Amino acid sequence: MRKLSMLVVPGLVAMSLAAAPVLSSAYAAGSDEPSSPPKSESSSKKGKKKSSSVSDPKFLAAYRTAYAAIYDKHDYTGAIGQLKSLKRDDVADVANLIGYSYRKLGDYQSSKAYYELALKDDPNHVRTWQYYGLWQLEQGNREQAQYHLNKIASLAGTDSSEYRSLAAALDKPTGATLVY
Repeated sequence: MRKLSMLVVPGLVAMSLAAAPVLSSAYAAGSDEPSSPPKSESSSKKGKKKSSSVSDPKFLAAYRTAYAAIYDKHDYTGAIGQLKSLKRDDVADVANLIGYSYRKLGDYQSSKAYYELALKDDPNHVRTWQYYGLWQLEQGNREQAQYHLNKIASLAGTDSSEYRSLAAALDKPTGATLVY
């Protein structure tokens, strides 16, 4: 019996580790490729510990519901309320989706504030660089959009979906309708 448990336990551990990314993935992106779930943070700027609600199944379920409201139902107002109710808009994935929703509603000032909040939490958050680059294009700031594209290239490479999306938008003439 002991020999059997010595074989079964490591196998179960290996299976659970392999399945964990599948079970906890939340989609923070707007493409066919899922983004990683909101990251769990163990410390904040002042050395205090943040609660790890981002790994909480209830949090992830609510995040996925808001994600579906945005990308499946185009209910940006509802999604903003859902995301804000998580009380974790200091997490890049959450702030980015709030920013995206405000941008889709045409509230560019609020959108900008949330994109900047997302980048404050994670300066390497590729999806925010992409969405903020699209925001820049919508504002007529082609040079800033190019800066964002270059940032994406340095973080994720030129083959990434985020790079390709923003590059395609930059290739369109000024004033063209962006579809993304």
